[in-house]
Amino acid sequence: MKPKKILTAIVLASVCILARAANPTAIIPAPAKVEMVPGTFQLRADTRILAGPDLRATAELLAARLRPATGFKFKIKSAEAIGSAGDILLTTKDANPNLGAEGYELSVTTTGAVVRAATPAGIFYGTQSLLQLLPLEIFSAQPAPAVAWTIPCVAISDSPRFAWRGFMLDVSRHFFTKPEVEQVLDLMALYKLNTFHWHLVDDQGWRIEIKKYPKLTAVGAWRDGVGFGLASNSTTAYDKNGRYGGFYTQRDIREVVAYAAARQITIVPEIEMPGHSSAALKAYPQFGCPNARIDLPEKGGVFKGVYCAGNEATFDFLENILSEVVTLFPGKYLHIGGDEVDKANWRNCDACQLRIKTENLKDEKELQAYFTRRIEKIVNAHGKTLIGWSEIREGGLAPSAALMDWIGGGAESAASGHDVVMSPTKYCYFDFYQATNQTAEPKAIGGYLPLKRVYQFEPLPAKLAPEFRAHVLGGQANLWTEYIPNFRQVEYMMFPRLGALAEVDWSPPAARDWENFQSRTALNEMRLAALGVNYRALSKPD
Repeated sequence: MKPKKILTAIVLASVCILARAANPTAIIPAPAKVEMVPGTFQLRADTRILAGPDLRATAELLAARLRPATGFKFKIKSAEAIGSAGDILLTTKDANPNLGAEGYELSVTTTGAVVRAATPAGIFYGTQSLLQLLPLEIFSAQPAPAVAWTIPCVAISDSPRFAWRGFMLDVSRHFFTKPEVEQVLDLMALYKLNTFHWHLVDDQGWRIEIKKYPKLTAVGAWRDGVGFGLASNSTTAYDKNGRYGGFYTQRDIREVVAYAAARQITIVPEIEMPGHSSAALKAYPQFGCPNARIDLPEKGGVFKGVYCAGNEATFDFLENILSEVVTLFPGKYLHIGGDEVDKANWRNCDACQLRIKTENLKDEKELQAYFTRRIEKIVNAHGKTLIGWSEIREGGLAPSAALMDWIGGGAESAASGHDVVMSPTKYCYFDFYQATNQTAEPKAIGGYLPLKRVYQFEPLPAKLAPEFRAHVLGGQANLWTEYIPNFRQVEYMMFPRLGALAEVDWSPPAARDWENFQSRTALNEMRLAALGVNYRALSKPD
């Protein structure tokens, strides 16, 4: 090893030792209550994982994570098996009901570890905390025979502050493969995030197979080049004809949904409408307003991809699409976007103007509300709840819709009885730069969002009365990918900021401390390095 690399390794090891000394648990997100107990528990070659049938899947995931670095087999046995020194027990027996559906207790003594929770979700989160108590090398894919696999003895009682702990990945502007999406889910799971918002559709690409309308992917999933002024070699997502793009088959979708579910993550698909629909209208232009231009923004165009709200066939088209989408995603919510709708086409469309007149609407804003209410009935008929960005409030929020607030309206919507997910640009847009010196960073869309500001995010609006706070489901980070053409850059924009967002969503305010979080983040860098994740170093200046 070269002297410079040796010095770097020594420095990193020293940082790791100091950070672990300051934070013996070093868990992100910080648990609600941690009590340190004298002693350690050590994993051995004969350590077993005991779990009931309903917890076997979680036990297998835990064993799969532990095996590569330790080299131990970690046999999985029934929870009723006779315990012996060195076992890990996963159990729902005698769980504390006050910790809710996602809470857990983790007890580590010198003779073993017990994760106790009321549900498989709580058990899974307890195992993620257990993993973070182990030496950092546990996340390596390579054997580390020299490591003593010790865990500090602790008693942890923990539960999340918010039910919605989300991350959104835009795969329309740039396409990311199924394994890359699954890597995102693995990293979300480590930090107890439970909602993956999958932005599947936008102007630049349609990424989900719809069997009734094959041109959506045959045409709408591809474009001539990478676009956005980026170098052609910044990505590998080209087909044999040199077109840029890609899509997920319905089989791919089902497999990703199952992969997420095993990690206690619900996927919320976003099918954009009525705006941001250039890719769909490129394939099926008959559902746009007559004579409307469909210019693609990555080529310098404007947002003209808007469905015609005066054409009845448009609603049949969208109902047929959503009828296939809802069968693929078992979660409660379906996201319809609804943001940044360029209404110029509607103003110049005879059919849309007639719709405004016959429905006694005031203007194009109320036409969007009419559009959203019609889509909501379709969504509700399939047993789902519609959710959309801030702009779906324009002209009146649909009766049972939830709001994802990025530019305002969250407090007002919650006060009127609608559920809300807070995702303001100032704190949650991970496509913003992480430093004021932008030349030292990968190209981003603009803005500035350092780690500390993410950590300062408070999902509950200060002006919201206490009786309406239950309508605030939680917070979500969003990664729009106009200038992010490859997965290494996705990771760089996610970390370490995603750890801060996770702590905001999970930990009680009293457990949050910026200085303490920084020292835990230093350890977290070592975990990410062991996982092969590309992250922005804490030592790099903002």
